[in-house]
Amino acid sequence: MRRLVTAPNLAIATLWADMLTQGGFPSTVQRAYASSIAGEVPPDQCLPEVWVTDESQFDAARTLLEQLRRAPHRHWVCPACHERVDGPFEQCWNCGGAMPR
Repeated sequence: MRRLVTAPNLAIATLWADMLTQGGFPSTVQRAYASSIAGEVPPDQCLPEVWVTDESQFDAARTLLEQLRRAPHRHWVCPACHERVDGPFEQCWNCGGAMPR
């Protein structure tokens, strides 16, 4: 196992580990509950970490995580309901319509 990244909180660490695992890179969250010892040790050493199970997949997992963290920002108008959609979304939150290609 090899540490891939330190996350700002447990929710983000879990999300990143799940996305990596779903992408074919088995990952785990370590130090999930270490925040309770902050103050006794430096706070930056109590943050949760995402670890890749197979070290040979480390570089590919890092590349995938960077792509996932930098999702393209889009601004479009739904052709079905004319709702303005802003962010990395490809589906209208209002009616479920697909982003025009």
